[in-house]
Amino acid sequence: MTNDPMDFRTGTVAPMECLKEGWETIKDQYWLFLGLTVVTMLIGGAVPIVLVGPMMCGLYLCIFTRMRGEAVDFGLLFKGFDYFMQGLIAAAIQTLPVFVLVVIGDIFFFAFTFTVLPHTHGEPPPAIFWLGLVIFVLIMMIVSLIVHSVFMFSYPLIVDRKLSGWDAVKTSYRAALQNLGGVVGLILLNAGLSILGVLACYVGVFLVMPVSFASYAAAYRRVFPDIGNLNLAAPPPPPGSWAA
Repeated sequence: MTNDPMDFRTGTVAPMECLKEGWETIKDQYWLFLGLTVVTMLIGGAVPIVLVGPMMCGLYLCIFTRMRGEAVDFGLLFKGFDYFMQGLIAAAIQTLPVFVLVVIGDIFFFAFTFTVLPHTHGEPPPAIFWLGLVIFVLIMMIVSLIVHSVFMFSYPLIVDRKLSGWDAVKTSYRAALQNLGGVVGLILLNAGLSILGVLACYVGVFLVMPVSFASYAAAYRRVFPDIGNLNLAAPPPPPGSWAA
């Protein structure tokens, strides 16, 4: 493997091993990473697209720093704003197309619902309505899985390989496709853990989240090994200096 920041390995993502590696990375400071993850979700969700990118960059920055055995604190989380523009671009590329697809899907579903539902009060919905509802939910789940899969490495690439937002998304897409089985398996494994968290009075979802993100970082490191030339705390070059 060369030192080209866009080089990656294939066939290296083993879901259970990534989950174990993620847990090993953060277990000694689990409560710190739980706090970092909750703050990331709260601030990132406060202004979607605009803040989610830099906050996710900061979270992965913390995880990679911990992987190297270095100290992590809350101040490091906000170093993600050094990558504000790159994170914003990556977040927009991931979010806007999905938003458009969801809106279109909702329009079609509401039109379908209005057409097939009985207009007489008290009459039960026909079987075709329930079939349409199941198909709609499955399509939304598949779209979510595809988006999560192909963009999973975007934010790590920004902080680890210093890629622009656009190049990070493109490289994540290529790498995810070449490791699709493992990537999808890891996402489904974490989704299963989240479902268990929901069953545990929902609070379990938050307890699982730090391990999930650490497992994604472990998968990333298997696909994109450390090339030995990383300075994660340093801000990236100005956007104009990136190659097209």
